[in-house]
Amino acid sequence: MTKKVTITDVAKQANVSKSTVSQYLSGRFEYMGIETKTRIKNAISNLEYQPNIVARSLKKKKTSTIGVIVANILHSYSTQVLRSIENVCNKNGYSTIICNADDNSIKEKKYIETLLAKQVDGLIVLPTSGNMEIYEKLLMQNFPIVFLDRLVNGLNVDTVLLDNEKASKLAVEHLLDNEYKNIAMVTTSLIDNVTPRVERINGYVNSLEEHGIPINDEYIKGLDLNSLQGGLEELFSLEKPPSAVISGNDFTLMEILKYAFYHDIKIGEDIGLITIDEVSFGSIHSPTLTTIAQPTFEMGTEVAKILLDKINNKKTNSKPRVHRHEPSLIIRNSSKKVGVVNE
Repeated sequence: MTKKVTITDVAKQANVSKSTVSQYLSGRFEYMGIETKTRIKNAISNLEYQPNIVARSLKKKKTSTIGVIVANILHSYSTQVLRSIENVCNKNGYSTIICNADDNSIKEKKYIETLLAKQVDGLIVLPTSGNMEIYEKLLMQNFPIVFLDRLVNGLNVDTVLLDNEKASKLAVEHLLDNEYKNIAMVTTSLIDNVTPRVERINGYVNSLEEHGIPINDEYIKGLDLNSLQGGLEELFSLEKPPSAVISGNDFTLMEILKYAFYHDIKIGEDIGLITIDEVSFGSIHSPTLTTIAQPTFEMGTEVAKILLDKINNKKTNSKPRVHRHEPSLIIRNSSKKVGVVNE
């Protein structure tokens, strides 16, 4: 069996003390000459030395690892923000452990406990509202935590999310500009009061009211994914069905497109359609899809930077706040009424 290379072996070959090698491994180069650094680097390479990460973490009381708990990793939003979170963490010497909670508070709790057992330095969470007690305890302990995409009533936590009401307002105003009057809003379940879904409904209602358009409750659907096809059937079976639909997220969009396909409803002709959240196929779908895009890269970058700042500056007294990001309208063919000229 090959003898395990130790820090003592590296120090001996580099002709330095063990503490000097330890300082090198920790990145403390302030009083270390170039020649010394080169000898240590070469010794590590020649001996193929692998530092004991666990031992170093215990000594430093840091693991240089963060946990990220997403609500559903299949959402395009989740994959996009995760990419930028990982970018920021990697550049700053941190690894990420990603967990998918499926909007299930029990599963979320299990992942929180698992990540804490692994001694992660901080958490980024798209939270449910079912684990208040755990989050309150972590905040009392000044544990670094940042929420993404969702607020939890009663918890004062730094949170990064979209201006969801404005997103719906952009959609409503664009459809009205294109002469659609009977506008429906369809999203996933509202039972758990998930922030983006509730706020987007509120933005839709407020925008219609601002334009003096009566609210038709039958035009508002917030349903579990398994019930959406039935909900769409009810919607389009109304005596006066909607002339346009705003999709609350990418999952809802897929159900609307599926319903339209099987019922021979032509998007952009029979009904107008806008979806909140940019999707990868939006520019190649037929017709191309008008979307309300989130600045996912900027949001992921900001949430990671806030967390790393909390980890590295634990004594900061700055008050937690809500960091809202601006949505943007990407106009394509699904929201252009026939006869309306696109500028």
